[in-house]
Amino acid sequence: MGDSWIRDPGLAPSGRDKIQWVWRNMPVMRQIAGEFAAAKPFAGMRILVCLHLEAKTACLGLTLREGGATVTMTASNPLSTQDDVCAAMVADGLRVFALHGATPEEYSQCHRRALEDGLPELFVDDGGDITALLHKSYRQQLSGVLGGSEETTTGIQRLKAMEKDGTLQIPMLAVNDARMKYLFDNRYGTGQSAWDAIMNATNLVIAGKTAVVVGYGWCGKGVAMRARGLGARVIVTEVDPVKAIEAWMDGFQVMTMAEAAPLGDYFITVTGVNSVINGAHMAKMRDGAILANAGHFDAEISKPDLAAWGAGPKRVKPHIDAYESKDGRRLYLIGEGRLVNLAAGNGHPAEVMDTSFAAQALAMLYLRENQGSLPKKVIPVPAALDERIARIKLAAANIGVDSLTAEQKAYQESWVIA
Repeated sequence: MGDSWIRDPGLAPSGRDKIQWVWRNMPVMRQIAGEFAAAKPFAGMRILVCLHLEAKTACLGLTLREGGATVTMTASNPLSTQDDVCAAMVADGLRVFALHGATPEEYSQCHRRALEDGLPELFVDDGGDITALLHKSYRQQLSGVLGGSEETTTGIQRLKAMEKDGTLQIPMLAVNDARMKYLFDNRYGTGQSAWDAIMNATNLVIAGKTAVVVGYGWCGKGVAMRARGLGARVIVTEVDPVKAIEAWMDGFQVMTMAEAAPLGDYFITVTGVNSVINGAHMAKMRDGAILANAGHFDAEISKPDLAAWGAGPKRVKPHIDAYESKDGRRLYLIGEGRLVNLAAGNGHPAEVMDTSFAAQALAMLYLRENQGSLPKKVIPVPAALDERIARIKLAAANIGVDSLTAEQKAYQESWVIA
């Protein structure tokens, strides 16, 4: 494909239909795209976007292109890549290196090819793969990289580890930690899209079943909330005692994974930690239990342990692999243990990704406007950026909010009670 590497350019019409559908439901991004088109803040610059390549992500890439950038897209997960959307992005002038179902070798090659024609001045990362690659293989060329932004909890964990050991050599904005990202994307987006994907893949009822949610961060909160809304009995497992109390006071059962293993019909991991479901847990699970992961990497459910537990994988339905033990019990893994909402579904709703990707677009602008003055560390997203996105979203929804009077502001800022 020359400047791109995709499956089939002939799929572009289908991809464009998907992009147009979500674009109509992303008013914040539409406004930012209009502002970028007028100001061209990225004229002459290269921006690399490494995210799940589906329709909402295409809108981010096209918005950055409106700002004058040469935009390259590559995937953060081979099973979430939608080949028709990739074809549409290429047809609309973006460089794309992504293949649905890419082998590990192809996946790595896509990342490297995305960097072949010169490192980007700015980049968006998801899970830290591009950040790690730049620091491992292109360290001597990092002086031209102004900075990047990170989309996920897992990626922030990796960045903080790099910062701690002195490896991080560029400013990185923690978009995942922005309020307009995690309060809505992580909670409502993951909560809805994870269960959408599970229901789509299994075509089984949730009501009356027991759902075990492993982890009670913002994503876990959303998954547990939606499971309860669908009629499930919900058990939460945690390692953080404060989050465990929070889950308990939110009305969920809280117990150890060893205690929950024989009780669950559905197990959904959302921790950012490896092997939170392992062979010892699998040995206790009931026949027919369904395992799904809503964390970034496919390491939360131990696939080596699952292979050792029983024969498999045997594909029994699109997106569902069965493993069978010697005693005849079966466990079912959805989406090969990868991020279930994209491996077996269409990802978060467009209205939610509208604010997340608005934060990414404005993060690129912030890095551009403050180039050379930012520390080489993990940087919080400025509160003013969050507030701007919120106000655009409220205006689009015809929702008004009050403002503090001068007297009220003075009262807030004083320690003297009049």
